[in-house]
Amino acid sequence: MALVLGVDASTQSTKVEVRDADTGALVARGSAPHPATTPPRSEQDPEAWWSAFEVARDRAGALELGLDPAAASFAAQQHGMVVVDAAGEVIRPAKLWNDTESAPDTPWLLGRLDGGAAAWAEACGSVPVAAFTITKLSWLHRSEPEAWARLDRVMLPHDWLAWRYTGELATDRGDASGTGYWSPASGEYRDDLLAIVEGDRDWSAALPPVLGPTEATGTGDNMAAALGLGLRPGDVVVSLGTSGTVFAVHNRPTADAGGAVAGFADATGRYLPLVCTLNATKVTDAFARLLGVDLPGLDALALAAPPGAGGVTLVPYLDGERTPDRPDATGTLVGLRSDVSREQVARAALEGVVCGLLDGLDALRAAGVDVDGGRLFLVGGGKHSAAYRRVLADLTRRVVTVPAEDELVACGACVQAAARTSGAAIAEVQEAWGLAAGETVEPDLGVDVAAVRAAYATSAQLDSSGNSGRNTSA
Repeated sequence: MALVLGVDASTQSTKVEVRDADTGALVARGSAPHPATTPPRSEQDPEAWWSAFEVARDRAGALELGLDPAAASFAAQQHGMVVVDAAGEVIRPAKLWNDTESAPDTPWLLGRLDGGAAAWAEACGSVPVAAFTITKLSWLHRSEPEAWARLDRVMLPHDWLAWRYTGELATDRGDASGTGYWSPASGEYRDDLLAIVEGDRDWSAALPPVLGPTEATGTGDNMAAALGLGLRPGDVVVSLGTSGTVFAVHNRPTADAGGAVAGFADATGRYLPLVCTLNATKVTDAFARLLGVDLPGLDALALAAPPGAGGVTLVPYLDGERTPDRPDATGTLVGLRSDVSREQVARAALEGVVCGLLDGLDALRAAGVDVDGGRLFLVGGGKHSAAYRRVLADLTRRVVTVPAEDELVACGACVQAAARTSGAAIAEVQEAWGLAAGETVEPDLGVDVAAVRAAYATSAQLDSSGNSGRNTSA
């Protein structure tokens, strides 16, 4: 039996799976936590990821059981900036996707390219925000000149982990497309964009080669989740984890000048337009704490309230927001009256998270992406919430499929490893493994969706936090 190893190094933890390469059957699984972070500064030492990987692998029993995977694939959180010196030593902690200290660099970068946001979208498929690697490089250049002077190579989290595992430095098109300096349309790095940060550097020597779908040893977490679902054009995924994402596969690159849709590539040779919000299950975690209940208790409260939460609305920008680009924003609870109930507040928390992602779904449609012709999947930790399932089904008026597989990112990494070791097409592996089976949730068509979303849209307009500009002398 040929075995493959799949790794998911997320913001919160590392998960390891070992699967049968032919059938996809799970053989072993383990996990280990990462250090907690809280924006605006969200950083982790890459060595903590490696330690978590080793612990997770041990907890899976892979070594004790004598399991010897034929191939491995590392999937990890997107956008994170890992910088190393000429000796391969990590210079400073990695800035993660949800670090917002580079927010001032966003307007600075936009202003340095003729055509602004539209030109950036055309150049690299996305309008850079604080999450992207290029804004973090800009931050490093202006904020830590001593660290910048040592910089020899720039990696993403999955690049660094795979390099540590194999000794070979490479990335893939999916993860590269989230940097802000690689073009999904042309399949090339855009050194001209990096030259905005520093024009005198030979950037070609600092960046990993971008491998093809069957060559790569890893990818970004969203790309791996798409692999683990066997996603087809017309399908759409709503992911509720620390962040929230809504994404779909597409046969053409996208370029949204409005900045809502990130024009990513996927791990199969197609594209993965995606909208990401900074606040998802962290919001419901916070409201469970505030209401003095556990997560099942929060579910019970939310399901006891009517759709629309009796006029209470939450704009859930608790730690700033990425879409819309409001890194300095905070949450706003609207519609409180003297008779407000815990049930209303609980319902408003979930509806606020979902409404933000439905705005993202609208943005994908506006970008020409088919998100209505296939299945609607709910994934991530939030999929276990009965209330999230209900709210998503009702507010989309669609049947929601909740996959049985819990660790889609690690599973998708195993798919990629299996395709590499067997030489089969990724689609052939996905079909052989029978991916995406799960429960379904039917919508309640009596819910006044327009009223709920209109109330949210009105409340969201109350937040008008702006960005400060980068010091142009940096």
